[in-house]
Amino acid sequence: MLNDNRIRIITGHYGSGKTEFAVNYAVKLNKEKENVALVDLDVVNPYFRSREKSNDLSKLGIKVIGSSIKGMGADVPAIAGEVLGPIQDESFETILDVGGDPIGARALGRYNKYFKDGKYDMLFVINANRPETQTVDKAIEYLKNIELQARAKVTGLVNNTHLLKSTTKEEILKGQKIVKEVSKKLNLPIRYVVALEDVAKELPKDIEGEIFPIKMYMREDWMY
Repeated sequence: MLNDNRIRIITGHYGSGKTEFAVNYAVKLNKEKENVALVDLDVVNPYFRSREKSNDLSKLGIKVIGSSIKGMGADVPAIAGEVLGPIQDESFETILDVGGDPIGARALGRYNKYFKDGKYDMLFVINANRPETQTVDKAIEYLKNIELQARAKVTGLVNNTHLLKSTTKEEILKGQKIVKEVSKKLNLPIRYVVALEDVAKELPKDIEGEIFPIKMYMREDWMY
């Protein structure tokens, strides 16, 4: 059961797997709630953007909003005006997939007046195998920079330590140690521990954070 606030902001370093998490989150949320919207605010990274799966997600009944420049090949920093719709309309369960660095997080800043305490959650995705978030200090520095640019506070952490299909239980538990230290230092809860479905079954049931099994939507079989 996904008990986060109505507006969920997903952010993290490029390569952390935040978009894969955001897409899986949208699919799972769509099974629990009505009127789910996934907003792609990633105007920096030209690869693995959630709007690339708009056709598949739309078939499931998920509203996908991306660049105002139509066409997947358009790498233009433009954001559709309809973004405000699911942010303002409280009948929508809204997920915002934000650019994976502090510069990308600036796109979120223009909407910060809508992010009231208790009305939104901003989840910071950590992959402890990425150079910029492989230590506690580096992860905290990156998180703080994103908060500064986004003008919004992180409310929870997501352990998404992975090596694509080579990911093992041991890799995830290694990342969990770093995420737990970040959690302790910043007094932030670990909301989710992400793993491919077969690995998720191997994780200890008492792990801190909700185990979140995922499928690979953003990569074709030959890509991982």
